[in-house]
Amino acid sequence: MLRRLYDAAFAQVLAITEKDLVPDFVIRTGIRYLLSQRKKESNPAAGESFYQQLQAFRDELAGMPVAVQTAAANEQHYELPTEYFLAALGPHRKYSSCLYQRPDMTLAEAEEAMLELCCARAQLEDGQEVLELGCGWGSWSLYMAAKYPGSRITAVSNSRTQRAFITAEAKKRGLKNLTVITADLVDFQAPGTYDRVVSIECFEHMKNYKELFRRIASWLNPQGLLFFHIFCHCRGLPYHYEVQGEDDWITKYFFSGGTMPSPELMLMFQDDLAAQRTWYVNGTHYSRTLEDWLKLHDAARGSIMPLFEQTYGREQALCWFVRWRLFYLACSELFAYDGGNEWGVVHMLFKKR
Repeated sequence: MLRRLYDAAFAQVLAITEKDLVPDFVIRTGIRYLLSQRKKESNPAAGESFYQQLQAFRDELAGMPVAVQTAAANEQHYELPTEYFLAALGPHRKYSSCLYQRPDMTLAEAEEAMLELCCARAQLEDGQEVLELGCGWGSWSLYMAAKYPGSRITAVSNSRTQRAFITAEAKKRGLKNLTVITADLVDFQAPGTYDRVVSIECFEHMKNYKELFRRIASWLNPQGLLFFHIFCHCRGLPYHYEVQGEDDWITKYFFSGGTMPSPELMLMFQDDLAAQRTWYVNGTHYSRTLEDWLKLHDAARGSIMPLFEQTYGREQALCWFVRWRLFYLACSELFAYDGGNEWGVVHMLFKKR
């Protein structure tokens, strides 16, 4: 009964918010309250209970498909007109956390800083065969292809619009060492073997890491390495993105079938790959990234609204403009929570057994 009343009240508040009638400071206060509740739910006090639940979650994932609801996730993010992401992202079109090494760093500088850090931690060198899983709008694939002209980069995306954009960018930049494949990672089979398999913020869309890592190991050369960058719940349990009530609107509209992993969870899948290094990137870097995207989103309102009218219809355009604002606000507050130490970004390096 209480849950039904709460959902009804939340739905009313959300309806008002989606009409662009609620100031950001009120929205942020509400988001912080919801995050405090999420923290309580996913941080059991007892160590025994924590590891029992962690093991149960790991075992559940091992019995699932590699990914679920991939079509919904693709539609929610990646089949929007490319023009939207050209307006809302930085010049590298990096749709993932950036790295702000100075207080005055620009989004463009932070994009490149994180791309450089990932290249270093993945131990990339010229002349390698590299496979990138979930390449987004090609920020890292294009960067690698230019930085390592003697390497061959194969990028995988489940979005036709992303492939078209990346292919056109590669041609424009004179890059001939980049191939883009459109495929669903649920049943993707790599066309070759590689010195490096790399991924940035793709594995959060996955479920069965046991099977995923088995496949990746089969695609690696004997001395090959897997490097991935994921956002994580670093001080608590992993969890599914599930619609259980009206306050699960991010799952409903932006992240269907997603997973919030934890560093401990990823270390529980070492049958075919052996963990070598783990690094933590404080969540405040991602929060700043999202705040920069929000500024770009707001600044481009005049050009974005016509795009949203074409995509969502005239009656829903404002609602979706606000939903994207709420997405950036909610994710920024998530990663800024407790100084960026509760949720953040983890880099992990694995080698083939």
